[in-house]
Amino acid sequence: MPLFAKKEETAVDYGQLPQHVAIIMDGNGRWAKARGLPRTAGHAAGAETFRTIATYCRDIGIRYLTVYAFSTENWKRPAEEVSAIMGLLKKYLLEAIEDMEKEKVRFVFFGDMAPLPDELRELARRTQRDSAKFDGCQVNICLNYGGRDEIVRAARTFAAACAMGAAKPEDLDEERFSGYLWSGGIPDPELIIRPGGEKRISNFLLWQSAYAEFYVTDVSWPDFTKEDLRKALAAYQGRQRRFGGI
Repeated sequence: MPLFAKKEETAVDYGQLPQHVAIIMDGNGRWAKARGLPRTAGHAAGAETFRTIATYCRDIGIRYLTVYAFSTENWKRPAEEVSAIMGLLKKYLLEAIEDMEKEKVRFVFFGDMAPLPDELRELARRTQRDSAKFDGCQVNICLNYGGRDEIVRAARTFAAACAMGAAKPEDLDEERFSGYLWSGGIPDPELIIRPGGEKRISNFLLWQSAYAEFYVTDVSWPDFTKEDLRKALAAYQGRQRRFGGI
Protein backbone atom coordinates (compact mmCIF):
# COMPACT_ATOMS: atom_id res chain seq x y z
CA MET A 1 0.00 0.00 0.00
CA PRO A 2 1.47 3.40 -0.93
CA LEU A 3 2.49 5.70 1.87
CA PHE A 4 0.19 8.41 0.58
CA ALA A 5 -3.01 6.98 -0.89
CA LYS A 6 -4.46 8.86 -3.84
CA LYS A 7 -7.71 10.58 -2.94
CA GLU A 8 -10.61 9.14 -4.90
CA GLU A 9 -12.66 11.41 -7.14
CA THR A 10 -16.32 12.00 -6.39
CA ALA A 11 -18.41 9.59 -8.46
CA VAL A 12 -20.33 11.31 -11.28
CA ASP A 13 -22.45 9.75 -14.01
CA TYR A 14 -21.04 11.52 -17.06
CA GLY A 15 -23.87 10.17 -19.16
CA GLN A 16 -26.41 12.12 -17.08
CA LEU A 17 -24.86 15.58 -16.88
CA PRO A 18 -26.98 18.73 -16.89
CA GLN A 19 -27.02 20.49 -20.23
CA HIS A 20 -26.55 23.89 -18.65
CA VAL A 21 -24.56 24.79 -15.54
CA ALA A 22 -24.41 28.36 -14.20
CA ILE A 23 -21.91 29.66 -11.66
CA ILE A 24 -21.93 32.74 -9.43
CA MET A 25 -18.17 33.22 -9.15
CA ASP A 26 -18.11 34.56 -5.58
CA GLY A 27 -15.54 34.88 -2.84
CA ASN A 28 -12.59 36.47 -4.66
CA GLY A 29 -12.36 39.45 -2.31
CA ARG A 30 -12.71 37.40 0.88
CA TRP A 31 -10.12 34.92 -0.42
CA ALA A 32 -7.64 37.77 -0.91
CA LYS A 33 -8.41 39.40 2.45
CA ALA A 34 -7.81 36.13 4.30
CA ARG A 35 -4.32 36.05 2.78
CA GLY A 36 -3.50 39.69 3.40
CA LEU A 37 -3.67 40.45 -0.33
CA PRO A 38 -5.47 43.21 -2.24
CA ARG A 39 -8.90 42.30 -3.62
CA THR A 40 -7.48 42.55 -7.13
CA ALA A 41 -5.29 39.52 -6.37
CA GLY A 42 -8.44 37.56 -5.60
CA HIS A 43 -9.95 38.49 -8.95
CA ALA A 44 -6.77 37.42 -10.73
CA ALA A 45 -6.84 34.04 -8.97
CA GLY A 46 -10.54 33.72 -9.78
CA ALA A 47 -9.85 34.33 -13.47
CA GLU A 48 -7.49 31.35 -13.51
CA THR A 49 -10.13 29.21 -11.82
CA PHE A 50 -12.62 30.25 -14.50
CA ARG A 51 -10.22 29.12 -17.21
CA THR A 52 -9.74 25.74 -15.53
CA ILE A 53 -13.42 25.08 -14.85
CA ALA A 54 -14.60 26.25 -18.28
CA THR A 55 -12.10 23.92 -19.97
CA TYR A 56 -13.18 21.03 -17.74
CA CYS A 57 -16.87 21.63 -18.49
CA ARG A 58 -16.07 21.48 -22.19
CA ASP A 59 -14.03 18.32 -21.78
CA ILE A 60 -16.70 16.37 -19.88
CA GLY A 61 -19.49 17.38 -22.23
CA ILE A 62 -21.46 20.15 -20.54
CA ARG A 63 -23.15 21.99 -23.38
CA TYR A 64 -23.66 25.41 -21.77
CA LEU A 65 -21.77 27.18 -19.00
CA THR A 66 -22.96 30.59 -17.80
CA VAL A 67 -20.82 32.63 -15.43
CA TYR A 68 -21.51 35.85 -13.55
CA ALA A 69 -18.47 37.98 -14.41
CA PHE A 70 -19.65 41.52 -13.62
CA SER A 71 -23.08 42.64 -12.43
CA THR A 72 -24.95 45.90 -12.95
CA GLU A 73 -24.34 46.54 -9.23
CA ASN A 74 -20.57 45.96 -9.38
CA TRP A 75 -19.97 49.51 -10.63
CA LYS A 76 -20.43 50.55 -6.98
CA ARG A 77 -17.09 48.98 -6.11
CA PRO A 78 -13.87 51.05 -5.83
CA ALA A 79 -12.65 52.34 -9.19
CA GLU A 80 -9.33 50.50 -8.80
CA GLU A 81 -11.13 47.18 -8.37
CA VAL A 82 -13.45 47.79 -11.32
CA SER A 83 -10.47 48.72 -13.49
CA ALA A 84 -8.65 45.54 -12.46
CA ILE A 85 -11.67 43.38 -13.34
CA MET A 86 -11.94 45.04 -16.75
CA GLY A 87 -8.23 44.44 -17.30
CA LEU A 88 -8.58 40.75 -16.47
CA LEU A 89 -11.53 40.42 -18.83
CA LYS A 90 -9.51 42.07 -21.59
CA LYS A 91 -6.60 39.69 -20.97
CA TYR A 92 -8.88 36.65 -21.01
CA LEU A 93 -10.62 37.68 -24.25
CA LEU A 94 -7.32 38.35 -26.01
CA GLU A 95 -6.15 34.87 -25.03
CA ALA A 96 -9.51 33.37 -26.03
CA ILE A 97 -9.19 34.90 -29.49
CA GLU A 98 -5.63 33.62 -29.84
CA ASP A 99 -6.57 30.07 -28.73
CA MET A 100 -9.96 29.93 -30.42
CA GLU A 101 -9.15 27.45 -33.16
CA LYS A 102 -7.62 25.06 -30.65
CA GLU A 103 -10.23 25.35 -27.88
CA LYS A 104 -13.31 25.52 -30.15
CA VAL A 105 -15.53 27.15 -27.52
CA ARG A 106 -18.39 29.46 -28.49
CA PHE A 107 -18.63 32.66 -26.45
CA VAL A 108 -21.84 34.64 -25.94
CA PHE A 109 -22.25 37.74 -23.79
CA PHE A 110 -25.31 38.53 -21.69
CA GLY A 111 -25.75 42.11 -20.51
CA ASP A 112 -25.68 45.74 -21.56
CA MET A 113 -22.29 46.25 -23.18
CA ALA A 114 -22.72 49.98 -23.84
CA PRO A 115 -21.16 51.27 -20.57
CA LEU A 116 -18.03 49.11 -20.94
CA PRO A 117 -14.69 50.52 -22.14
CA ASP A 118 -14.60 50.73 -25.95
CA GLU A 119 -11.72 48.28 -26.30
CA LEU A 120 -13.37 45.67 -24.08
CA ARG A 121 -16.69 46.05 -25.86
CA GLU A 122 -14.99 45.53 -29.23
CA LEU A 123 -13.10 42.49 -27.96
CA ALA A 124 -16.34 40.95 -26.69
CA ARG A 125 -18.04 41.61 -30.02
CA ARG A 126 -15.12 40.09 -31.92
CA THR A 127 -14.93 37.05 -29.63
CA GLN A 128 -18.65 36.34 -30.00
CA ARG A 129 -18.57 36.84 -33.77
CA ASP A 130 -15.49 34.73 -34.47
CA SER A 131 -16.49 31.87 -32.14
CA ALA A 132 -20.03 31.57 -33.52
CA LYS A 133 -18.88 28.85 -35.92
CA PHE A 134 -18.17 26.40 -33.10
CA ASP A 135 -21.04 24.15 -32.04
CA GLY A 136 -19.58 22.40 -29.00
CA CYS A 137 -19.48 24.00 -25.56
CA GLN A 138 -20.99 27.49 -25.28
CA VAL A 139 -19.71 29.77 -22.51
CA ASN A 140 -22.07 32.62 -21.67
CA ILE A 141 -20.33 35.49 -19.89
CA CYS A 142 -22.67 37.77 -17.93
CA LEU A 143 -21.04 41.18 -18.22
CA ASN A 144 -22.75 44.30 -16.85
CA TYR A 145 -25.65 41.93 -16.29
CA GLY A 146 -28.57 42.01 -13.88
CA GLY A 147 -31.56 39.68 -13.83
CA ARG A 148 -34.09 42.45 -13.19
CA ASP A 149 -32.54 44.63 -15.89
CA GLU A 150 -32.77 41.70 -18.32
CA ILE A 151 -36.48 41.20 -17.60
CA VAL A 152 -37.26 44.92 -17.91
CA ARG A 153 -35.41 45.08 -21.25
CA ALA A 154 -37.30 42.05 -22.52
CA ALA A 155 -40.63 43.62 -21.50
CA ARG A 156 -39.71 46.86 -23.27
CA THR A 157 -38.73 44.98 -26.43
CA PHE A 158 -42.04 43.13 -26.48
CA ALA A 159 -43.96 46.34 -25.79
CA ALA A 160 -42.19 48.01 -28.70
CA ALA A 161 -43.09 45.08 -30.95
CA CYS A 162 -46.73 45.46 -29.91
CA ALA A 163 -46.63 49.21 -30.60
CA MET A 164 -45.36 48.53 -34.13
CA GLY A 165 -48.02 45.91 -34.72
CA ALA A 166 -45.51 43.07 -34.88
CA ALA A 167 -46.93 41.36 -31.76
CA LYS A 168 -50.12 41.22 -29.72
CA PRO A 169 -50.25 41.26 -25.89
CA GLU A 170 -52.53 38.23 -25.83
CA ASP A 171 -49.95 36.21 -27.74
CA LEU A 172 -47.36 36.50 -24.98
CA ASP A 173 -46.58 33.32 -23.04
CA GLU A 174 -43.56 32.09 -21.09
CA GLU A 175 -41.85 30.54 -24.10
CA ARG A 176 -42.20 33.67 -26.21
CA PHE A 177 -41.09 35.96 -23.38
CA SER A 178 -38.00 33.80 -22.86
CA GLY A 179 -37.02 34.55 -26.43
CA TYR A 180 -36.64 38.24 -25.59
CA LEU A 181 -34.07 37.56 -22.85
CA TRP A 182 -30.31 37.63 -23.34
CA SER A 183 -30.44 33.84 -23.05
CA GLY A 184 -33.12 33.45 -25.72
CA GLY A 185 -32.73 30.19 -27.61
CA ILE A 186 -30.81 28.18 -25.01
CA PRO A 187 -32.20 25.92 -22.26
CA ASP A 188 -32.53 27.22 -18.72
CA PRO A 189 -29.78 26.12 -16.30
CA GLU A 190 -30.51 22.89 -14.47
CA LEU A 191 -27.79 23.58 -11.89
CA ILE A 192 -26.62 26.86 -10.35
CA ILE A 193 -23.46 26.72 -8.25
CA ARG A 194 -22.49 29.40 -5.74
CA PRO A 195 -19.02 29.17 -4.19
CA GLY A 196 -18.11 31.48 -1.32
CA GLY A 197 -20.84 30.38 1.10
CA GLU A 198 -23.42 33.11 0.51
CA LYS A 199 -26.99 31.85 0.16
CA ARG A 200 -28.63 34.31 -2.19
CA ILE A 201 -29.18 34.62 -5.92
CA SER A 202 -27.75 38.15 -6.27
CA ASN A 203 -29.88 39.19 -9.26
CA PHE A 204 -28.56 36.33 -11.40
CA LEU A 205 -30.72 34.61 -14.03
CA LEU A 206 -33.92 35.43 -12.15
CA TRP A 207 -36.27 34.20 -14.88
CA GLN A 208 -34.14 31.27 -16.00
CA SER A 209 -33.54 29.87 -12.51
CA ALA A 210 -37.21 29.11 -11.78
CA TYR A 211 -36.59 25.36 -11.51
CA ALA A 212 -32.81 25.21 -11.23
CA GLU A 213 -31.18 23.13 -8.55
CA PHE A 214 -28.91 25.20 -6.29
CA TYR A 215 -25.60 24.06 -4.85
CA VAL A 216 -23.78 26.28 -2.32
CA THR A 217 -20.28 25.61 -1.03
CA ASP A 218 -18.10 27.49 1.44
CA VAL A 219 -15.13 27.05 -0.89
CA SER A 220 -14.23 30.45 -2.34
CA TRP A 221 -14.14 30.71 -6.11
CA PRO A 222 -10.31 30.99 -6.38
CA ASP A 223 -10.03 27.67 -4.50
CA PHE A 224 -12.82 25.96 -6.47
CA THR A 225 -11.46 22.88 -8.23
CA LYS A 226 -12.58 20.21 -10.66
CA GLU A 227 -13.31 18.03 -7.64
CA ASP A 228 -15.59 20.74 -6.22
CA LEU A 229 -17.44 20.78 -9.53
CA ARG A 230 -17.76 17.00 -9.42
CA LYS A 231 -19.26 17.27 -5.92
CA ALA A 232 -21.82 19.76 -7.23
CA LEU A 233 -22.67 17.51 -10.18
CA ALA A 234 -23.00 14.47 -7.90
CA ALA A 235 -25.30 16.41 -5.57
CA TYR A 236 -27.41 17.44 -8.57
CA GLN A 237 -27.64 13.86 -9.79
CA GLY A 238 -28.80 12.75 -6.36
CA ARG A 239 -31.83 15.04 -6.36
CA GLN A 240 -35.32 14.32 -7.65
CA ARG A 241 -36.52 17.13 -9.90
CA ARG A 242 -40.32 17.30 -9.73
CA PHE A 243 -41.04 20.71 -11.31
CA GLY A 244 -43.96 21.30 -8.97
CA GLY A 245 -45.33 17.76 -9.29
CA ILE A 246 -45.25 14.87 -6.86
